[in-house]
Amino acid sequence: MIADAQAHLWKANTPDRPWLPNRVAQLPQPFLIEQLVPMMDEAGVDRAVIVPPSWEGDRNDYALEAVRRYPTRFAVMGRIPVNDPSTAKLLPDWKKEPGMLGIRLTFHPPQWHWLTDGGVDWFWPLAEKYNLPVMFYGAAMAHFAKVAERHPQLTMIADHLGVTGEMVKEGKLAEGVKETAALAKYPNVSVKLSTTPFYSSESYPFRDMTVHIRRLFDAFGPRRCYWGTDLTNSYHKASYRQRIAHFTETLDFLSNEDKEWVMGRAILERLGWK
Repeated sequence: MIADAQAHLWKANTPDRPWLPNRVAQLPQPFLIEQLVPMMDEAGVDRAVIVPPSWEGDRNDYALEAVRRYPTRFAVMGRIPVNDPSTAKLLPDWKKEPGMLGIRLTFHPPQWHWLTDGGVDWFWPLAEKYNLPVMFYGAAMAHFAKVAERHPQLTMIADHLGVTGEMVKEGKLAEGVKETAALAKYPNVSVKLSTTPFYSSESYPFRDMTVHIRRLFDAFGPRRCYWGTDLTNSYHKASYRQRIAHFTETLDFLSNEDKEWVMGRAILERLGWK
């Protein structure tokens, strides 16, 4: 079983389906269900966790459409306006929507203050109460360490090695990975080993990423590390098959059992995707 822990799908920016102002997608054209499914089939990917992209705003409709059309192939980590406490009313019934497994939060630089000024403090205890796994991206990992300590029953998954694109541009990839590895002491925290081609300064097989992947794998272990592509980010840098082979064929520190967990079993168990 190979399961991609992160894939985006989106439709065009139109008047009846507008994106957020001044936002740009990872590709110049929409990336549709009809494109992703044959790519998965060709590469041998059984399932994918659909993460609605931030430029479309806090909407989940197209991701849920993918589940309705392919209920055995897709599930969703949905978006929510986390800075709006009135949306707390949505959480008790969040997972009643078929295919909805949890929530994905993005904190881009303009939103980093939400983590320090109390703007999202309402969310964490409720996500813990209603057993909603949370994938999170952005800001320093120290902010999320405090959340993990206060809410030990909250399932927390750090996206993209726990590192942001801004940190990579500033030459702080190793520093960011070190901060993420420190979260391994919290059993409720795990990490997606995703978007590695985008972070790499090399072509396939992205050997400059091996030290960072190894550091997180050694810290979290095979049951708390998840392969994921973030396919549309660095779309032309590697094929789907190469993104699989990067882990299954070039990371020689992974045993066959490790690969079984990292390539799919671990994320399915962590999210409760039966």
